[in-house]
Amino acid sequence: MKFVDVKNDIAFRKIFGNENRKETLVSFLNAVLDFHGDQRITQVTILNPYQLPKLKGGKVTIIDVKATDQLGRTYIVEMQVGDLDGFEKRVLFYSTKSYSDQIKRADFYRKLRPVIFIGILDFEHTENKNYISRSQIRDVETGEQTIKDMEFTFVELPKFNKELHELKTLTEKWVYFIKNAESLEVVPDNINDEGLKSAYEEANVQTWTQEELDAYEYAFMREEDERARLEKAEQKGEEKKEASMVLKLYAKGKTEDEISDLLDLPIDTVRQIIENQ
Repeated sequence: MKFVDVKNDIAFRKIFGNENRKETLVSFLNAVLDFHGDQRITQVTILNPYQLPKLKGGKVTIIDVKATDQLGRTYIVEMQVGDLDGFEKRVLFYSTKSYSDQIKRADFYRKLRPVIFIGILDFEHTENKNYISRSQIRDVETGEQTIKDMEFTFVELPKFNKELHELKTLTEKWVYFIKNAESLEVVPDNINDEGLKSAYEEANVQTWTQEELDAYEYAFMREEDERARLEKAEQKGEEKKEASMVLKLYAKGKTEDEISDLLDLPIDTVRQIIENQ
């Protein structure tokens, strides 16, 4: 048996945005948000259900998984692989927009319901040592939660290091699944939650159509292309910075050898920068 990489765009949305397997999203939300009693989610309406891109290799038609529960609360669940510039602002913008879009007239403020953002991050984002952190709007001095309709939960995968035999809680089993499913060959024996069982079934490559597998591979290709583009841009920025420093030192009368020593650059690189000027 082989499982997909849950962190892949297509896989993530197929597993958590499946209208026919809503128990998966319900189980995940209750586990990660630690909902009990009256808070527990019993049913969800997925607002942007899973669907394949219209064209192979094209941009997916949804950004993340968005749903509401039986109490009207909105959940935004997003998988973020790279730590991109402006991530925090985008999270805040998207969450507040989802909140304000609930109503069209100001005199219906009372109809607004909470919005909870859940970011599953494949990088470290906070100074919290725990792999799950929750942010709320609270009074700085008293800790009182003065505004209750907006919350942000971050699951930082690099901080989760438990092995399969160490898993005890459903939350741990969910995070382990997201981080390690692609390296497993069988469904772990300690999975007794129906929602998580469904997730493993959906992640089984053998249940995927060829069209879905093609889109899955294309998503990886797009990710690699974007990574290469960013690395190239970063490299060009470094080269431009080096050239600027070389020329400034050269203008101050430093010799090529001196510049090479000062900047720890090969003499040939220094000469080329000066000649190109």
